[in-house]
Amino acid sequence: VQSLRQNFVIVNLGCEKIKSLMARQGLKSPQESVADLSPVENFRIPSKEELRELREQPIDPQAEQEIIDSIEEVYFSNDSFDMVQHELEKLPPELNLQELEEYRDKLKRHQAAVSKKVADLILEKQPAYVKELERVTALQTNLQLAAVICTNARRQLSVAKEGFTGASLGLLANQRRRHLLTGLLKSLRTIKTLQRTDVRLSEMLEEEDYPGAIQLCLECQKAASTFKHYSCISELNSKLQDTLEQIEEQLDVALSKTCKHFDVLHYNKVQLAYTLLGKTQTAMDQLHMHFTQAIHNTVFQVVLGYVELCAGNADTKFQKMQYKDLCTHITLDSYIPCLTDLCKALWEVMLSYHRTMQWHEEHDNMESPPSPDDAAASESDDLVVDRSYVKKKLEHGLTRIWQDVQLKVKAYILGTDMSNFKYDDFIVVLDVISRLMQVGEEFCGSKSEVLQESIKWQSVNYFKHYHRARLEELRMFLENETWELCPVKSNFNIAQLHEFRFMGQGRSPSVSPSRQAASSTGSAQEEPSLFQMFLLEGNPFERHIEHKEEETEDVLASNGYESDELEKSVYQDYDSDSDVPEELKQDYVDEQTGDAPLKSVSRETIRSKKKSDYSLNKANAPILTNTTLNVIRLVGKYMQMMSILKPIAFDVIHCVSQLFDYYLYAVYTFFGRNDMYESSSLGLISSRLRTTLNRIQESLIDVEAPGENAGVHGPVEERKEKVPSPHLSQLVVLTNSGTLYGLAQRVVATESLVFLAEQFESLQAHLDAMMPSAKKPFLQQFYSQTVSTASELRKPIYWIVAAKAIDYEQMLLLMAGVKWDIREIMSQHNVYVDVLLKEFEQFNKRLADVSRHVRIPLPVSNVLWEHCIRLANRTLVEGYANVKKCSNEGRALMQLDFQQFLMKLEKLTDLRPIPDKEFVETYIKAYYLTENDMEQFIKNHREYSMKQLANLVNVCLGSHINKKARQKLLAAIDDIDRPKR
Repeated sequence: VQSLRQNFVIVNLGCEKIKSLMARQGLKSPQESVADLSPVENFRIPSKEELRELREQPIDPQAEQEIIDSIEEVYFSNDSFDMVQHELEKLPPELNLQELEEYRDKLKRHQAAVSKKVADLILEKQPAYVKELERVTALQTNLQLAAVICTNARRQLSVAKEGFTGASLGLLANQRRRHLLTGLLKSLRTIKTLQRTDVRLSEMLEEEDYPGAIQLCLECQKAASTFKHYSCISELNSKLQDTLEQIEEQLDVALSKTCKHFDVLHYNKVQLAYTLLGKTQTAMDQLHMHFTQAIHNTVFQVVLGYVELCAGNADTKFQKMQYKDLCTHITLDSYIPCLTDLCKALWEVMLSYHRTMQWHEEHDNMESPPSPDDAAASESDDLVVDRSYVKKKLEHGLTRIWQDVQLKVKAYILGTDMSNFKYDDFIVVLDVISRLMQVGEEFCGSKSEVLQESIKWQSVNYFKHYHRARLEELRMFLENETWELCPVKSNFNIAQLHEFRFMGQGRSPSVSPSRQAASSTGSAQEEPSLFQMFLLEGNPFERHIEHKEEETEDVLASNGYESDELEKSVYQDYDSDSDVPEELKQDYVDEQTGDAPLKSVSRETIRSKKKSDYSLNKANAPILTNTTLNVIRLVGKYMQMMSILKPIAFDVIHCVSQLFDYYLYAVYTFFGRNDMYESSSLGLISSRLRTTLNRIQESLIDVEAPGENAGVHGPVEERKEKVPSPHLSQLVVLTNSGTLYGLAQRVVATESLVFLAEQFESLQAHLDAMMPSAKKPFLQQFYSQTVSTASELRKPIYWIVAAKAIDYEQMLLLMAGVKWDIREIMSQHNVYVDVLLKEFEQFNKRLADVSRHVRIPLPVSNVLWEHCIRLANRTLVEGYANVKKCSNEGRALMQLDFQQFLMKLEKLTDLRPIPDKEFVETYIKAYYLTENDMEQFIKNHREYSMKQLANLVNVCLGSHINKKARQKLLAAIDDIDRPKR
């Protein structure tokens, strides 16, 4: 069918070609050929008549050819040639008829020659033309037949197309086309999705969904590589690469945000994003760089803010300054708020780093173990390498970040001179820095040498200036002190003072964990670290402000005594305070152990005391003065510095010891220095106390008057650390017998010193814990040589009162009038005993009068009674030693008098045994000794004076020993006395 169709087309085309060829050649049927000639052809081809004429006119062929050759070439150019126009243009301007006619005839000849030539050619080709025409006719008949065949073939083809091609092959073709279009549609949809990726990526970045954005971008890049044969996709691929780089930049910014405020969800996204990019290690490098930058930017902005705020003008020159120079422009008023804000900001950075490390540790622990698959194992190896790198980087970064923090804070600390700070302000600075050092210790185990060195330099500078001022202040206090009782509550405890609140572990943010463990009051649980306490909220550098607001101090009694009724009832105070804890009813409670000191007295002991305990009517309240309280407060302040600054602990403890030394020296100078009444035989001042007083005078007291020549007692630098000796206030009168020679003031002064010593004893463990190991012997020596001697001052101070309170001279005069060489035993004692006992009764009454104003503790009353009884007994011995003549009956009278004295005295005092009782009894009994026994007695009893021993030899033994023996005994007495001289 197909070949038939092709043949039909060829035949058709052939017929058309022949027709067109005939048309171009002008060959038609004989009937049409002449009729269809154009006007030109009619003109050029002669008519039949002309042809006949031409045939009839014989023309020479050669001549005819010449005529044709003579025709202008232009007539043979083309059919569009206008020969009439050509000939007219050739006419001359002036026409000549004859010439025109001649020229016309010439043209006619030319035409005739051409026409004849054409006619000859036609006639010559006539048979061939007829023959060819017959062939054309036959061809036309064949073509008609071919047309019929083609028509039939087309009809058959139409039937075949309709029945087979359209139904089956068309279906297959459509299916194939559908399959191709489906694939194309899928590709187009993917391309459309890829082209819309930018919008979705932007949305995801705004939502901070960095992992999703990177995942999408990587998937798009993978898809783009699949469809890279599309021209639109090739451009998209480069755009996706740019977008991925942009995401990395935004991811870097997001990573930097974690340096100040760590958010777990945010950090999860960022780390997952870097993992998808395969840049975990790069992320860690970038993170450390951001932390370093964050520290620098944070501190600079904080300090800049305060500097600009204090500057108060719009000058922007501060922004161009270096951080170190900027720190020097901080004012004193803004120093602490700026330091606090600085530490708060740095804490946020360090907390973020701590939480970052914590996140990585938890993340590593949560990861599942690797599978045995080779590909998974290889991937797991890479993961292990990444983890190892991250862990080492983070651990190394701890030290680097803390070092940066230290250097920034150091620059701030050294930028200001703190020597003129108020104490409380300086303590706040130390507290903040100490808390920062604790943060450093918990952060990376650092001892913060940089911070310690800088704060130590400032502290030494400040402390020297501060201590010098405090010593001068203490001297002023002592010189203006009237030694009146400072009314404090009976349960007064130094822990109630603001200055000692730092020792309470729960309220002390400045105490490091090691110190807390050392000074813990028995708490079994270890206090959590700052990073645990403030992991999610809060800031450790806000605590000292809250602590300050919470401080309350209630240590003073309302009106000097806690109740006026205490005057009326001895035990009322003990019956009315049942709601007060037992330990608060004691003088003070040791804050370390919670136990009462040995000197505290129980309720039963108090109730068992008799009238000689002059402390009952003042409820056992501690005896101290305002100056004592001031010294205690200073000690608390100094200890605060020590607890915060261990490097200068020795300097501070040395200064603490000087406070106590100066107070002790002042009390001794005011009340105990009186050589007139000192007796070395009584040992009023021990060699240890004497050594201590001499040491204080040499090391601390500036004995040089202002007008004297400087440099005699040492260089100027050494004298700067010394303080002039204090002078007792003129308001204090110690010569009035009505007040027992200032007994109240003496009690207040001495017992306040003893109370101060007790407080020092209670603080020894704290001081020892703060003291460097190499310097601990100094502290031990201070306590053993100085603090423990405080109570020893009672003897010389109260001796002066005891020596003046009773008229011992009168007793000697009365004893001198007694006759001792009697011959009969007397049953009645002598009058001088009654006089002496009346003196003691009067003394007892005056003690009671004094105790109404100042509580006289039992140890004080005991010392007073002991001194008075010792003096009385020694006066008795002295009186007996003045006797010129004495009989055995007289010696018995002495014993009677002394026994009467003892019996009545025991009713006045609870002091047992009676002091120096044996001193008198032994002297009296020595009368009965033989010569040999007396010699041994003289050697063994050196407590008696040479006069007293000589009197024994001369008076007592003189009656029954010879002169030689007496001389021998007197010589023995003289030998004993010689070393003393």
